Amino acid sequence: MESITLYFRSGPSDKVYQASICPKDAGYLVHFAYGRRGSTLSTGSKTPAPVEYPIAKGIYDKLIREKLAKGYTPGTDAGTTTPPGSPGRHSGIQCQLLNPINEQQLDQFLFNPDYWMQEKLDGRRLLLRKDGDQITGINRLGFPTAVPEAIARSAAQYPRDFLLDGEAVGDTFHVFDLLTIGPEDMRHRAFSVRYLRLRDMLNAFDHPHIHEVRVFFTPGMAGWFAQFKQEGREGVVFKHKDAPYIPGRPNSGGSQLKYKFYETASFIVTKANDKRSVSLILFHGDKVRPAGNVTIPPNHDVPAAGSVVECRYLYAFQESGSIYQPVYLGPRDDIRAAECTTAQLKYKAQEMQAAA
Repeated sequence: MESITLYFRSGPSDKVYQASICPKDAGYLVHFAYGRRGSTLSTGSKTPAPVEYPIAKGIYDKLIREKLAKGYTPGTDAGTTTPPGSPGRHSGIQCQLLNPINEQQLDQFLFNPDYWMQEKLDGRRLLLRKDGDQITGINRLGFPTAVPEAIARSAAQYPRDFLLDGEAVGDTFHVFDLLTIGPEDMRHRAFSVRYLRLRDMLNAFDHPHIHEVRVFFTPGMAGWFAQFKQEGREGVVFKHKDAPYIPGRPNSGGSQLKYKFYETASFIVTKANDKRSVSLILFHGDKVRPAGNVTIPPNHDVPAAGSVVECRYLYAFQESGSIYQPVYLGPRDDIRAAECTTAQLKYKAQEMQAAA
């Protein structure tokens, strides 16, 4: 496999770009990965289907020339990213997605012995699959995605096949659920059973880049919740101890739910403004609604119109739909534009009370 890692450093900006040529069937694919150094890189492919080597080489060389012209320089210390096995082809596996709860609903979970709590991490959702010697990633949409090499090396140490669900943060995979192990499908089993089997599995081999996401129970669960909130963590997830793993998101409620300490949402970029700012929109039924602007930090590329991005914010204004104190978090190539709706937003409390 022919590959290269390039860096760009200027002021606070510290970015990585990787490109590679990988054999596939009778031809070759050109993969790429990019992002901030130390983060889990976004990935893609310049070739939706295998092409002849001279064509792949031409695409690969053009990518490198373009990046070098922008000030990137070669390097070797970023680590590597294992490319997806079949980019563009759905894996047939979908992760479980959770509905949120509000502050008024917290007590029914924090003091309920039937619910277990895990920290919600601020990373990129990743299903990690080992099938023989092959380690592959699956994103939240069910499509193959690249796996950081350090995570793949840790996964390869386990002697049996598996499918794990978790969050990738940099070169670490934080695993919170076990879906399959060897020939056994665990998804119909209770969460308590899956979690205990996961702990047994992780205790059986060396995995420096795979970390267990700990669970908490009553009566001490409320104390850990308060500590996570004070430390500025992203949030928590409550899971009924008897709940099976159900792919997709229920229309409402569910046996596994999330609570965030700060608000985030996915938006569609409409245009670039002056001073590294972009305009955002959301769908509201069959209409489009402006959601304000967000400044792009120097260590991020300015996203193109039509792309989906993630932003943190304090609250949204009901009348205008704009978000207050937005912070740009990065691109989200694993979220469809159709998911960018006003239903994600949390509105300013006074406005919500006035509208009631």
